[in-house]
Amino acid sequence: MTALVVAASLLVGLSLGALGGGGSILTVPILIYLAGQDTKEAIATSLFVVGVTSLAALVPHARARRVRWRTGLLFGGFSMAGAYGGGRVAEYVPGTALLVAFALMMLATAVAMLRKPRRGREAAPRIHAELPVRQIAAEGLAVGAVTGLVGSGGGFLVVPALALLGGLPMGMAVGTSLLVIGMNSFAGLAGHLSGVGIDWGLALTVTAAAVVGSLVGGRLAGRIPQDALRTAFGWFVVVMGVFVLSQQIDTAVWAHPATWAVLGAVLVGAVAYRWWRTARPTGGHREHPAKS
Repeated sequence: MTALVVAASLLVGLSLGALGGGGSILTVPILIYLAGQDTKEAIATSLFVVGVTSLAALVPHARARRVRWRTGLLFGGFSMAGAYGGGRVAEYVPGTALLVAFALMMLATAVAMLRKPRRGREAAPRIHAELPVRQIAAEGLAVGAVTGLVGSGGGFLVVPALALLGGLPMGMAVGTSLLVIGMNSFAGLAGHLSGVGIDWGLALTVTAAAVVGSLVGGRLAGRIPQDALRTAFGWFVVVMGVFVLSQQIDTAVWAHPATWAVLGAVLVGAVAYRWWRTARPTGGHREHPAKS
């Protein structure tokens, strides 16, 4: 079992190094389903693992100039305040509720990452621009509160916030997110430690394996096209979100006809909306009368 935990931990680091997130998405299930920890202990331990691993993964990105330091430090500073508060509140929330919220947020984020921008709305990457402090503060506090509550470093929220809302290129968003995740994780851990203990032997073992994986992932990140990186991140989060959610919902719920009726309606609606957007004529292809 220890060998399996170590092997899975390598994937944690690989995910963080290459995608700038996904560490806690893997770490929490590993600690719960493979290492046998309870939910709150796994959440606290994952924050330590992800925090250390993120800072290790940050090094190759910084050397490759894929880190926006001002944005990352400001975002991380505000996010730390929210993460600490979220970590304190988590002590009073049932573990099952935390994991269900965790899974739902993963799925919502995946949809945002996989959705392609409409024609004419693709903004050019603002390579040298910095986000305004007010926007950084609002996004940082919100992301920090959410990620501190569910015990995540926040990569699956920070990367979209930087890439979609902040306009950073995907590679730059990945590198900058690692700085934010490290700051976020330790602030959230401080909030959780007031109500839960950590098996430090296991935590250090998982962390060591994850750090090795993160160094490999950091080298791969610069060689993967940004569109492929965004798509891979999105589908990865979908798979893990569905898995975690399926583990928390009672079997009777899945067997009920109403559940499948709702899922079927959502699927049909999604396909119909996708078809409507694809078939809708765009304004850029109107025919103009020929001039004589």
